[in-house]
Amino acid sequence: MNRNPKPATRNPERSEVLEELYCHYNRFEHIHPDPLEFVYLYDRKTDREISAFIASALAYGRVQQILKSVRFVLDAMGPSPSSFLLKNRPADIQEAFKSFKHRFTTGEFLANLLVSLGKLIKEYGSLESCFKAGFSEQDQNILPALTELVKKIEQAGGRTMPTFLPSPDGGSACKRLNLFLRWMVRSDDVDPGIWQSIPASHLIVPLDTHLHRIAVAMGLTSRKQADMRCAIEITRAFGSIRPDDPVRYDFALTRLGIKPGDPFTKFFTSLLSTGEQGWKIAK
Repeated sequence: MNRNPKPATRNPERSEVLEELYCHYNRFEHIHPDPLEFVYLYDRKTDREISAFIASALAYGRVQQILKSVRFVLDAMGPSPSSFLLKNRPADIQEAFKSFKHRFTTGEFLANLLVSLGKLIKEYGSLESCFKAGFSEQDQNILPALTELVKKIEQAGGRTMPTFLPSPDGGSACKRLNLFLRWMVRSDDVDPGIWQSIPASHLIVPLDTHLHRIAVAMGLTSRKQADMRCAIEITRAFGSIRPDDPVRYDFALTRLGIKPGDPFTKFFTSLLSTGEQGWKIAK
């Protein structure tokens, strides 16, 4: 495949360009800098689940600060994050993170989340089993199961955390929760895909302002708010290309903002800027 594409001389199909974007960026060597890289430090399933939940929950703000915060938390938990949660009392977990702060996430909020995750691991054996208990393949997507997961975490911790752990019930796009699910469910050179019981076809794109801008430029949505309704609309648009894997292009599209000097980024950006008569209206 051409790693240095030249400017297009015709309007290529969306699916054609997105697939080339996927092939170009969706490789293990492109993961850094991304909080997903921490998940690959562990072999045990429950350790990967816990590290992934922490990494995705803190995935907001500047990427270097995200990596620093995730590293601090995981270092404090030792070689096995799941064992740390199962062996320590809630008070000990609170003490371990009392000085932690990542933007609006305090050590108290983080510790409460960790205690909740530990209780769910103890009850269900894994976060996959916990999530699967609320999932049905008859559902159009993972939204009902995601709502149920948030309820279980809140019940286990005895409190709601709407800014840190928003529920889909409130209309939030739940970008970080959908990011966690992408990591757990999809399996390729980037996503570890350690969950076998949830089909990728039911995933929802982890929508943030960056992906929202791209989706608007591509003509995939006209919604002005990057909320859950918008996330589902964009997911359906990608699903028309890959119904089996509607979040297939998420990681590759996030690389556009991280690697602005890459030739393919420049190529893709030029397509987005062609306006109403350009690529964005090609189907």
